[in-house]
Amino acid sequence: MVTLPKPAKDGTLSVEAAMDKRKSLRSYAAGALSIAEVSQLLWAAQGINRPNGMRTAPSAGALYPLEVYLIAGNVDDLSPGVYLYHPHNHALELINGADLRADLARAALRQSCIAKGAIDLVLAGVYEQTAMKYGSRAHQYVHMEIGHAAQNIYLQAAALDLGTVVVGAFDDEEVQHVLKMKKNETPLCIMPVGRMSK
Repeated sequence: MVTLPKPAKDGTLSVEAAMDKRKSLRSYAAGALSIAEVSQLLWAAQGINRPNGMRTAPSAGALYPLEVYLIAGNVDDLSPGVYLYHPHNHALELINGADLRADLARAALRQSCIAKGAIDLVLAGVYEQTAMKYGSRAHQYVHMEIGHAAQNIYLQAAALDLGTVVVGAFDDEEVQHVLKMKKNETPLCIMPVGRMSK
């Protein structure tokens, strides 16, 4: 496990300023992200924000059916590879020690932003986790939750002066294969992140 730096909870940019600054970017400047920036993005997506284990993004019934994968390619103090984020100990589990950004881009209709971002975040849903309580409504609730987590990433990226975009065009099975996902994990969006072009 890779223990991440503690996330900052006292940024200098207001929520209103982050919303004003938020935009979708598919082109990034060269340059590595810091491991602190990666830590902050992951915490924004699904991090623990209360002693009782609740997270930064709301979840129907607090069931938390999302998994967040990090595909690291250009991060200071973090080896390239595919990692699974573990919110409860704010740590990364190494799944594959190779830089698979280009492979992921091929699974997503060869979209260059995925290959050229310093990292890619892949948000996946486990429908069964929500269906245990909510039955046939699980798909709607999981999709709402993906939207909450993705917007958190957008706003955190804006606060860090980073660029990102939500990508929804990809071959589900190919993404699952590239990341060695579990069979019950459905990839729902990819978010490349990189430095903003000046």
